[in-house]
Amino acid sequence: MFPDQEYEGPEPASTVRKLHRLAEECVRSVPACCGAVATLGDGRRDASGERRVSATHPDLAALVAVQFDAGDGPIRTALDTGAPVGTADLLTDRRWPDYRAAALGTGVRAGVTLPFRRAGTDLTLDLYGYRPGSLDHAAHGSIALLGEEVTAGLARDRRYRAALAEAGQLAAALRTRPDIDRAGGIVMHVLGCDADRAYAVLRHVSQLTNRKLADVAGQVVRTRGRGLEEELARLAPGAGHR
Repeated sequence: MFPDQEYEGPEPASTVRKLHRLAEECVRSVPACCGAVATLGDGRRDASGERRVSATHPDLAALVAVQFDAGDGPIRTALDTGAPVGTADLLTDRRWPDYRAAALGTGVRAGVTLPFRRAGTDLTLDLYGYRPGSLDHAAHGSIALLGEEVTAGLARDRRYRAALAEAGQLAAALRTRPDIDRAGGIVMHVLGCDADRAYAVLRHVSQLTNRKLADVAGQVVRTRGRGLEEELARLAPGAGHR
């Protein structure tokens, strides 16, 4: 059996561990399976996004790279069709020539790829065997149930992280809004303009100085606008820039 190997990427550590445990569990659950790969994507129908890959051997992870470099292979086919894709014997199978050659080079003769999709998440499981026909029934039973369960869990994790990020952004906006409102009032006084123009000035300063609007507003509030009259007037929309 291939030794274990994990590949790092941008997903959280908990997701990395889940993918790796899933690949390991496939090997333990299917006696004829000599190695497995789990890949995770963002649910795009064309599978064009970045994929997280966890394999039980680096040679098997390389087979994923071969498929996406060539734009063809059982993973792409499974994601496109939404159905398992099996190969009884790579020696006689004429599909996916680049992948086929690479897989045979590792000693693999049989394989099966199972796709799983939930909103915003897609996962594939690739099982490999040394003997022709050894994985003919691997797409059914416990592996399919395991894949569904893990995919659902990963989709929940992503939704939870997205909700946390949104809550954090909202909290930050609520914290900075008073400063922005106070800064708007100061700019109205300094420039003798109405509220719409004052907020336009703040946004313009933010864009031209490549600073966050909250940071610009904070500076205006801290200084009470002192020393900023010329700068604000110069950067105001429609003013001539030196």
